[in-house]
Amino acid sequence: MEITSTEAQNNFGRYLKLAWFEDIIITKNGKKTVVVRRYKEPGKDVSVVAEKAEGYSWDQEKITYEDFLMLSESSESRYEYIDGEVYLLASPTYDHQCIIMEISNVLYNYFKGKKCRPLTSPFDVTLSVSDNKNVVQPDMIVICDTENINEKGRYTGVPTLVLEVLSDSTQKKDLLKKLNLYLQAGISEYWIVNPWRKEVYLYCFAELDIREYRVYQSSDTIKSLYFEGLSVPLEQLFS
Repeated sequence: MEITSTEAQNNFGRYLKLAWFEDIIITKNGKKTVVVRRYKEPGKDVSVVAEKAEGYSWDQEKITYEDFLMLSESSESRYEYIDGEVYLLASPTYDHQCIIMEISNVLYNYFKGKKCRPLTSPFDVTLSVSDNKNVVQPDMIVICDTENINEKGRYTGVPTLVLEVLSDSTQKKDLLKKLNLYLQAGISEYWIVNPWRKEVYLYCFAELDIREYRVYQSSDTIKSLYFEGLSVPLEQLFS
């Protein structure tokens, strides 16, 4: 992140906190003069590996939604913001992208000519739970309230369907934090793809509860409980 010396003076405390997530470069008269970066204690490896996508831990200190916006809008990195904690997103793996391509092809053909639209990451989704804002970038979403795309092209609604592909290091977030977030935010259906077990877990939410839960494996065909006729054979997904 690059800021002016005036911004640094006016918001030094905020930038000190944001320096935990990435270097803050301070400029004066258009020239780079100072870099603020987090301190690493000798003998301790506190570097953050993007692939792990774990929440940053600064004694579990949380940042505000406004500070998160400042971080994400000034950075080339991709972040998620859940319950006040920031998660750095890694570049997806080859297998991850193959799965997304298979599903996106099915969703594209199913929703072609319909009101609902399937979209793939990176695409910010802002979800409010008890007046607390969270920002996530699901691997895939289906939105049926396209009227909630604002003049800046930002989505301000609630997706009908959300899909996440697990990785070794993100499964805790996807299986716990995001499961609860999506339920509380009013999403109707949540697909979790487990590429190692070659399984898909489907949650159907209603009235802030899990209405139905299914596990698809082997030669099963995933069948949406919300969109009639939407299905994906697992053999095609994990071929």
